Amino acid sequence: MTQAPATPRRVGFYAGTFDPVTTGHLDVMERASRLVDRLVVGVARNPGKNPLMPLDERMQCVEEALPPIRARTGGEVVVVSFHSLLVEAVRAHGATLIFRGLRVLSDFDYEIQMSGVNRKLDGGIESVFLMASEGTQFISSRLVKEIASYGGDISEFVTPGTQARLLARLGVGKG
Repeated sequence: MTQAPATPRRVGFYAGTFDPVTTGHLDVMERASRLVDRLVVGVARNPGKNPLMPLDERMQCVEEALPPIRARTGGEVVVVSFHSLLVEAVRAHGATLIFRGLRVLSDFDYEIQMSGVNRKLDGGIESVFLMASEGTQFISSRLVKEIASYGGDISEFVTPGTQARLLARLGVGKG
């Protein structure tokens, strides 16, 4: 009796600075994890963006937010850090799909350029664009940090753990 060949696993990679990780990011993670066997969430070191939260803290925020997503999707979702070209990180983790979230038209302009460059660097890697869900289209990490810095309520935009860490970093009371 011959064995059927193993079905190749579909591995996707969702990268970002996640400073902080928002409910918009989590929405994309959940939807992407339904499309692949394994989703690798890559937290970029990206010192050029001058992140407020250090890398380990951003990774903890993502990891703490994943159990409900894993429970709802049954998917394998892992968190890694990277400090390289995106395609190098994607290759290193055996992924062939790059997931990107799109909120507004200006996101598309940037992402289509990045997709083209990534495709030139590695033609075996495809970009998959997921439109932001209706309730998350307006959320950005930059705006969440700005609202929090003025003591505004960010509880609808981030998880409780992320909110506590972000407010501590900003030195503001819970808002």
